[in-house]
Amino acid sequence: MTGEPTTFKIALAQLNPVVGDIASNLAMARRARREAGDLGADLVVFSELFMAGYPPEDLVLKPAFQGAVRAAVEAFAEDTGDGGPAVVIGTVWAEAGKCYNAAALLDGGRVEAVRYKADLPNYGVFDEKRVFDTGPMPGPVSVRGVRIGVPICEDIWGEEVCECLEETGAELLVVPNGSPFDITKTDDRMNVAVARVTETGLPLIYVNQVGGQDELVFDGASFVLNADRTLALQVVDWQEAVVLTEWRKDEGRWICAPSERPLLAEGDGAAYRACVLGLRDYVTKNGFPSVVLGLSGGIDSALSAAMAVDALGPDRVHCLMLPYRYTSNESLSDAAACAEALGVRYDIVPIHAPVEGFAESLKPLFDDAPPGVAEENIQSRVRGSLLMAVSNKFGPMLVTTGNKSEVSVGYATLYGDMNGGFNPIKDLYKTQVYALSRFRNRERPEGCLGPDGVVMPENIIEKAPTAELRENQTDQDSLPPYDVLDDILMCLVEEEMPLGDIVARGHAPDVVKKVERLLYLAEYKRRQAAPGVKISERNFDRDRRYPITNKFREDLG
Repeated sequence: MTGEPTTFKIALAQLNPVVGDIASNLAMARRARREAGDLGADLVVFSELFMAGYPPEDLVLKPAFQGAVRAAVEAFAEDTGDGGPAVVIGTVWAEAGKCYNAAALLDGGRVEAVRYKADLPNYGVFDEKRVFDTGPMPGPVSVRGVRIGVPICEDIWGEEVCECLEETGAELLVVPNGSPFDITKTDDRMNVAVARVTETGLPLIYVNQVGGQDELVFDGASFVLNADRTLALQVVDWQEAVVLTEWRKDEGRWICAPSERPLLAEGDGAAYRACVLGLRDYVTKNGFPSVVLGLSGGIDSALSAAMAVDALGPDRVHCLMLPYRYTSNESLSDAAACAEALGVRYDIVPIHAPVEGFAESLKPLFDDAPPGVAEENIQSRVRGSLLMAVSNKFGPMLVTTGNKSEVSVGYATLYGDMNGGFNPIKDLYKTQVYALSRFRNRERPEGCLGPDGVVMPENIIEKAPTAELRENQTDQDSLPPYDVLDDILMCLVEEEMPLGDIVARGHAPDVVKKVERLLYLAEYKRRQAAPGVKISERNFDRDRRYPITNKFREDLG
């Protein structure tokens, strides 16, 4: 039709909003729109629920929050009267007694249209049916003569919404997303997007947020697919970016000109960057000036310290060695070497006096009972108390350093080594801890603030792991070898695999039953654990929610 545009420029705003910080999110959106305007954009697209921050969880239920978000969107809409780019932005939208996960089209100084999310996810980390109303099947919106379908995140994970948009005249699909990272997510997203392009014959713009929000971390990695399923644009992962795409209409179809296609981080590199970004944003967004952690000379605390330095820089990381009579000279030298390599402040605070003080106070109650786990745990709790004292006195957040293998089977002490505000390695099994430690010694990922080269002494990675709570102790005194333990745990936690199938993988039945029992018994500890970055498809707390009181045990026959 005469007068229809034949060229169009769309900017993708891959940014890091903060949940509840509506004023800052609005300011960020305004800066991005100005940048997009300088690039010549006709339209700038933001991610899902951008103005509110994602995921806002039960904040959505507060009428005051709903009103504040809407007011910010309407204020932003007024900006579009300046002749600059139109805007598609994710937002909470309350209307007629209902509240929606929505995308608003802003242009000409007003809110031109609002579209509601129709497919609300209610699995894994998502519980949107708890706080949002389901929207109707959407039609396209008209943006300066271009008919754009705006399915929101989960709306493209099924067929119906995109088919409806294609049938009602959409010329291209623009998808605002709040898609959290896990180790398989990059391929999953691309496969879903390709399927929708194949079914509809429409090009697709996928705009994802970047940054950390509590346990969740978002990798960005926005992209554009043309109608022939070719990748026209890949936005860099783990970084904010405002990227322009240029479109032309050829024989009635919109085609995106090929642009940047950087390689995305994969495997250990992606997992490491997720941990670093998750820790950085948790510390920064919650207003902590720095972090403190116990550096034991073991691999878990060494990797956590390296991640902290990469996230915040060495000047914002304080490491403490808290030795007792069972702490070896090897651990002392390894911890000191690690601190030196990372360039952090390092202090030694012996715990002999407080541990012995506890023992003396408890002597009348413990009588002549032989020493055991209770005495071992006193050491851990003294360390936890001293680290928390430093946190309380000077303001740094205490970093917790327990891995997923230990947290799974309860090989951790409540109010001891589980103390802290955030755990960057909480969703890494011990074998993954080893893999990421070796990775970081080989390579410093882009955006990391720590030094190049070896930051964890090789001896920390090679020696047998030990809690050093009694003479000649190693982890394998109480647990199966970590390669065995981790395989069983992955089968139980990630796969919910029947015990017989796990045994069929070559594991001894008694070991499988023992691990299952420990996994269930440790639920009460996990409920009290610090939050930590989600890496796997099924992490504790967000994805896997088991009762504490639970007598079910599977029969192996």
